Amino acid sequence: MSEHERIVQLEAENALLRQALQASQATISRLEARIRELEARLAKDSQNSSKPPSSDGLQRRPRPSRPASRKRTGGQRGHAGHTLALVEVPDVVVRHAPARCAQCQTPLEGLAGLIVERRQVHDLPVRCLEVTEHQVEQVRCPACGTGTRGAFPEEARAPVQYGPRLRAVAVYLNQYQLVPEERTGEALADLFEAAVSDGTIAAWVGQASAHLAPTVARIADLVAAGSHQHADETGIRVEGKLHWLHVNSTRWLTHLAWHRQRGSAATEAIGIWPRFHGWATHDRWASYDAYADCQHSWCVAHLVRDLAFLAEQHHQRWAAELRDLLLTMHQAVEEWRAQGAAQVPLHEQAEWVAQYHELLAQGYAAQAPPPQRRPGQRGRLKQPPARNLLDALTRSADRVLAFLADLRVPFTNNQAERDLRMVKIQQKISGTFRSEEGATAYCRLRSYLGTMRKQGRGMLAALTAVFLGDPLPIAWGS
Repeated sequence: MSEHERIVQLEAENALLRQALQASQATISRLEARIRELEARLAKDSQNSSKPPSSDGLQRRPRPSRPASRKRTGGQRGHAGHTLALVEVPDVVVRHAPARCAQCQTPLEGLAGLIVERRQVHDLPVRCLEVTEHQVEQVRCPACGTGTRGAFPEEARAPVQYGPRLRAVAVYLNQYQLVPEERTGEALADLFEAAVSDGTIAAWVGQASAHLAPTVARIADLVAAGSHQHADETGIRVEGKLHWLHVNSTRWLTHLAWHRQRGSAATEAIGIWPRFHGWATHDRWASYDAYADCQHSWCVAHLVRDLAFLAEQHHQRWAAELRDLLLTMHQAVEEWRAQGAAQVPLHEQAEWVAQYHELLAQGYAAQAPPPQRRPGQRGRLKQPPARNLLDALTRSADRVLAFLADLRVPFTNNQAERDLRMVKIQQKISGTFRSEEGATAYCRLRSYLGTMRKQGRGMLAALTAVFLGDPLPIAWGS
């Protein structure tokens, strides 16, 4: 092999090596990016993302970002408390008179005494089913001789059945306290010596659901007509398939409904959003943006967690400062609200807003240049999480800071999250709704009972009214 041929061969080998090196470097860069992405996922918890606290595991929980309270632990001054107290008229009175004189041992039976001290024991009575027999009489008319029979009440439809109060307890345990049907039957047997099958409990749930359809429609009407609502959604399983549970709620009302889809098809079918014209507080889910006839405010607590994640994992200093600024704004808003103000004074608002946009400008300055669109490339360009959040905070600053301009607007969407929380427990217990009818029954019963709880009504009284055919009326629309 000549020297020239040797040089050509070595150049070809070098070219192959360079190609292999470039391919290796591309693979390494791709793997490094994947590692950073997976590490970022593992670093997310309930303090820096929307993940629930139950996902944090058993490791030591991170310290909250909010400043420590100066209040002492325990009940605060002015709190009414719930201390057990003596009642004026007890159900049973048992007197304890001495048998003999403590000094000379003279018998004291039959002598009148004075009550010098009272003590009361609050306990449950012995519980058992109370059987009421309904008898229909036939009376013959003295004028024409016709025999006329009386009528059974609504609750006595069959020769033997359980009454509305027991059915209310069963549905309360099964749907509100999320006790499975089998264990609900065991509880009824242990507490009341009532042998109730799983099928009977399921039938009672279906009856209650059917009775509550008009009431839940009324709740939807009131939420839609109100001045403010909270909205959120979460995934559920119905017959093993992914569906979505949507909540629209206020301080006094709760409306839950499920749908096969998450977005606009669901909100249109449920029908509250198209009729709503007040303030709506929600997360950054884009489907809500389609409703321009109402005013929108974002849950700032979600943003605070997103900023905490960027500060902790991506070392974005501006994110930590903006998080602290939003929390400081919230504290100032609470102080003005406590003074009865309708809004933060305009000059103070202007100072807060200026600081907000200054930190966003610092955030943009700290980012790498945005990606450039390649020739022929279509679709949305992929950006780092920090730039995506900066774009959202800039584009929708009015929604982020709505709580500052109008003190009626809440800082968080916690109301909706609380109204959805129990369905996650239900899914942990059962895994799925076994039928669409079961999911509908859950939504109707939790809407009614959640509303009753907010309005100060007792759960058993509310359910008993359902089985008597006359659910309790719904009050307050916003």
